[in-house]
Amino acid sequence: MRDLPLNALRAFAAVYLTGGLRPAGRLLCVSHSSVARHLSELEATLGTPLIDRGNNARSLVLTETGENLGREVASSLGALDRAWSAIRERRGASTVTISAAPSVAALWLLPRLPGLATTLPKIEVSVLAEQRVRAPSEEGSDLAIRMGRASRRAEPLMDDALSPVASPRLLNRARTARGGQTGGATVAALLQDLPLLHDRDPNASWMSWFDLHGPAGRDAFVGPRFASSDLILRAAKLGQGVALARLRLASADLADGSLKRLSCEMVHLPDAYQLVVNPERNGRASVRAVRDWLHAEAAADMGCS
Repeated sequence: MRDLPLNALRAFAAVYLTGGLRPAGRLLCVSHSSVARHLSELEATLGTPLIDRGNNARSLVLTETGENLGREVASSLGALDRAWSAIRERRGASTVTISAAPSVAALWLLPRLPGLATTLPKIEVSVLAEQRVRAPSEEGSDLAIRMGRASRRAEPLMDDALSPVASPRLLNRARTARGGQTGGATVAALLQDLPLLHDRDPNASWMSWFDLHGPAGRDAFVGPRFASSDLILRAAKLGQGVALARLRLASADLADGSLKRLSCEMVHLPDAYQLVVNPERNGRASVRAVRDWLHAEAAADMGCS
């Protein structure tokens, strides 16, 4: 036990769960270089690579050993985290724990927590970024935000929509190259000219956009693929191409101008997120208050600006 490189294993588990060094660093609140250093130390200690550096994919790809180790470490650390959280939650009735997939936690929930602190100042909120889907009672959470259609124990939280987004600098360069065209034709031209970024989320396929809005003849399958919404939005902000983004998750980037929508047209995703309440905690006033707050936040419009 004393020889286990716990910090390095924790960093590698974050890489496994988030799919990249930078999102792992954000999850752990450390620099991506620190995560990379831990990863290199772990590979040196084990004497085997954990990342396939010969792979031509732009997104991070783990070796078979890396996949196996990541899965086991993430599972073990997740169980430890849940046990720790469960003990901490006994501190008082004013503490509420919300679990969500890492992308939902980072892109939708975290930007809204200051508003929750203002609205419900006496409630202390903790966030669990959980890739694996488990019952709230198993992961130590009071409320869980899930992606996908409702299960028997879930209640609808909010819909979502897909729309093409890209960095303003990339769009300006592309429009300048085409003589500064504007209007609807520009959207079709941009989607013909610019690289497409792909999310491994099957519900965010470019085919769903082209089937409804075109342009006809565009290859919907060429381009780099990313393991999470966090990664694909980061790639879009860096000017690597156009992402078909979930507007709920891109809302902060759209609000601060780091990403722009190419079109006000959308592909609607009904019942895209669900809320699961831990039945053992449903009677607590603090849990009910946070549940109501989440529903109020989810009612925000996805209008085009």
